[in-house]
Amino acid sequence: MIGPFELVAAFFLDLAIGDPAWLPHPVRIIGRAIAQMENILRGLFKEKNEKTAGVLLVVFIVLPSAAAAFIITSLLAKANSGLILVICKAILIYLVGTTIALRELIASAAKVTSAIKAGALDEARRHLSMIVGRDTAELPEEGVLRATIETLAENLSDGVVAPLFYLALGGLPLAMAYKAINTLDSMVGYKNEKYVRFGWAAAKLDDIANYIPARLSGLFVVIASFIVQRSFSAGRNAMNIMQRDGRNHTSPNSGVPEAAMAGALGIRLGGPSTYGGVVSQKPYIGDAVSEVGLSSAQKAAHIVFAASTISVSVAAAVHALVRPA
Repeated sequence: MIGPFELVAAFFLDLAIGDPAWLPHPVRIIGRAIAQMENILRGLFKEKNEKTAGVLLVVFIVLPSAAAAFIITSLLAKANSGLILVICKAILIYLVGTTIALRELIASAAKVTSAIKAGALDEARRHLSMIVGRDTAELPEEGVLRATIETLAENLSDGVVAPLFYLALGGLPLAMAYKAINTLDSMVGYKNEKYVRFGWAAAKLDDIANYIPARLSGLFVVIASFIVQRSFSAGRNAMNIMQRDGRNHTSPNSGVPEAAMAGALGIRLGGPSTYGGVVSQKPYIGDAVSEVGLSSAQKAAHIVFAASTISVSVAAAVHALVRPA
């Protein structure tokens, strides 16, 4: 069973090493399993039964992910002394750390902002294309920075707050189940012709799994904006915009932290975006009190880091209070 120490240690481990390609990573294993299972299920089920195939995909990925984590943690928990105990603790902390993705999020955004700062807009577009689903080739500098801020806010929930929430709630098995759900959504949860039926179950389950974490993320952004900007008005505006515009998004969850971030920075997010050459008319979030600039994106990264630190502190405190003696 994980405790507050393991939560905090895993958080700092993620900050230290991120997700190096040379280490085995559960999410990469889950991703490969999803791709293979999709091929199998599409071969077994006809097009009219795509929803059924999608439901089975969720079952065949999520339950084994949680079961594997449960078995591994049970085996690791049997160590009770000496070097074996230290090794098992280290393995557990590493596995917990793989559910958190703060370093990769901050580093990905930093590549975009560094390229903008250097005047390399094409390079910034290329880095952005690796972390967002929209078309980036024609985006102006402001559009690149706006998309970077949006993905920082959205992935604060998916990559940090939600995993910590489920780690505190149900340990590694529940957190790994969440990562499986989130990975399913990122791979098959699209509303295009190929996945609108097959990915329906994954998308709906992801919406449910992220409902509470997204709202916690918005709250942590509000608190973090007080700290980072040293401004009561920034935090108050973050709360007001979150309450006003949190539903101005195609996702029932993503708009909440994005609205809090927009309010904290005094900028407007959302609006038209292009996906595969097709323009999507998204609602606007926030008020254009300030222009979206390089400083806005850099400040957003600082807010995300502060909100993540608050999140792990809260998760560890809650875990310490509720865990059995």
